[in-house]
Amino acid sequence: MFADESTIMELLIYSGQARSDAMEAISAARNQSWDEADQLMASSELACREAHKIQTTLIGQDEGCGKVTVNLILVHAQDHLMTAMLCQDLAKEIIALRKEMLAPK
Repeated sequence: MFADESTIMELLIYSGQARSDAMEAISAARNQSWDEADQLMASSELACREAHKIQTTLIGQDEGCGKVTVNLILVHAQDHLMTAMLCQDLAKEIIALRKEMLAPK
């Protein structure tokens, strides 16, 4: 079974949005725009949840038996999701560190 091309594209789009929003949140934190950083991280997390739903559906279709044919675009989409998730984790830490560094002592 081939994964539907539109499904894979959705996975790419949501993953890309999640990564992009996390990176923008870091920039907002650099400018001490904390509300904007929080909003961007919330948007990033929402996009990542949507991507994860797609990933979960694909895993369910595969049933651990190799039913879903893995092609380069699917691997690429999975790579985008994992990168977005890592970017989110790092963005959270960077934002927290900036807040700590700038907090009154």
